[in-house]
Amino acid sequence: MTATACVILAAGEGKRMRSEKPKVLHEVCGEPMLHYPVSLAIECGFSPVVVVLSPRLEGMIGKQLVERFGPRVVTAVQEQPLGTAHAVLCGRRVLSGFSGKLAILYGDVPLLDRQDIMALSRAGRASNVAFLTCRLADPAGYGRVVRNDAGEPIRIVEHRDAKATERKIDEVNAGIYLVDAPWVFRALRAVGKANAQGEYYLTDLVELAIRRGLKVRAVQRPGAERILGINDRVQLARAEELLNLRFAHKLMKAGVTIVSPRNTWLGPQTQVGRDTVILPGCIFRGEVKIGSNCTIGPGVVMTDCTVDRDVQVGPYCVMEGCSVERGARIGPFSRLRPGAHIGRDARVGNFVEVKNSTLGRGAKANHLTYLGDAEIGPGVNVGAGTIT
Repeated sequence: MTATACVILAAGEGKRMRSEKPKVLHEVCGEPMLHYPVSLAIECGFSPVVVVLSPRLEGMIGKQLVERFGPRVVTAVQEQPLGTAHAVLCGRRVLSGFSGKLAILYGDVPLLDRQDIMALSRAGRASNVAFLTCRLADPAGYGRVVRNDAGEPIRIVEHRDAKATERKIDEVNAGIYLVDAPWVFRALRAVGKANAQGEYYLTDLVELAIRRGLKVRAVQRPGAERILGINDRVQLARAEELLNLRFAHKLMKAGVTIVSPRNTWLGPQTQVGRDTVILPGCIFRGEVKIGSNCTIGPGVVMTDCTVDRDVQVGPYCVMEGCSVERGARIGPFSRLRPGAHIGRDARVGNFVEVKNSTLGRGAKANHLTYLGDAEIGPGVNVGAGTIT
């Protein structure tokens, strides 16, 4: 099997987001959108995975990114925003000596999935350059895919540089490529910037390859929202909605009841056992593990929690950094803060807050109590109004 490396372009600031925060750090389902293409690249077996960042982003998340995803992920810096072709060239030092296929992804495409990459890989086996496309009812702003009479792609023209006839084309470039390396780095050095934006376009790679007699394949994919990038807050909200439903459907097919999938917010690290029922309005963030045969909600917020099987978490509880053993009952209106450990068959009732404390097996704190930095033994009944 041909080795495949990956470059993920994430240096753009994303001006249309109207934000002080770099675009790729905006969250989708509780995770920075950049994490999704990085995770996908790792899942697909690409190595190394080179994330191209701006100097500002490198200082903000470069080290954390490598720590989060491991040694297969490395970063490269694009010192000046000179275009997508230039961004790919910024990764060539890390890939010095690499020979094989190079996947080029973007940091603002959190919905891209394994099926899209598999389709691209199949096309890439029989070509030197393969890229994904889709059709849009309104293609304004996107690069158009120009084909010849035989239906073969001959170039990609950006919207600002397109002629009136070319702007009528509804097939657009998704910006996801699979190309031969190290050829791609030699080719990109020949890319000029005689265009409306004065930048080095990665899209010029298609025409360069054809001029050299190389094979180019354009792979049209359904689901434009899945393979196109996020540019503004409207698209961000839509991406979160679609990704959340993807997570919900996966859990439901595994035996979890989610009463209202559109009103339950999940994350990529949410794990739930079969026969558990999740009522509307629940939000799960970070690493959440819930066992089987539980009832959660409505309106529960969990962040980085572990919940054993047969647990009931009642309405409007807030739980963070805690663990709950089998058969316990939490809520309604309970708060479990970091370090809280609720033992088997224990009970935490309404308006009870627990912080960095342990409730032993069968212990009860039924109402109006604050338990902080305490150890409550098995079977203890904590009266209302207790403060530790």
